[in-house]
Amino acid sequence: MSVLAREVAGDDSTGRLVRLFALTGGRTRPSRADFTLITMVTAVDPPPVLAPRPEPEQTRILRRCGEPIAVAELAAHLDLPVSVVVIMLCDLLEAGLITAHPPHPVSPRSPDLDLLQKVRDSLGRL
Repeated sequence: MSVLAREVAGDDSTGRLVRLFALTGGRTRPSRADFTLITMVTAVDPPPVLAPRPEPEQTRILRRCGEPIAVAELAAHLDLPVSVVVIMLCDLLEAGLITAHPPHPVSPRSPDLDLLQKVRDSLGRL
């Protein structure tokens, strides 16, 4: 039985005490469009003085974000759906508790045709 199925059935053998809808305040969509699966997030250290006290699940996120971590990796470590993590990350970003860095764009230069030819020739010899 999946974690979500156990939660719906009320079986909390995983130790999760809070339902997913409670983690997001019932929201199903993020308030911002800053996050992709490969966006890197980092906790702000020290946290802003006027920042609200984070909820327990947000504290788990902040602990994992001591070093830059991708959204997808963070969700995997927390064993939470990416959509739930993104909603919580939006809250943390708006509170000033994390920073988000989009992936670096790949340069639009054309491929090295000589290298591609060598690869093709090598694969053909296999």
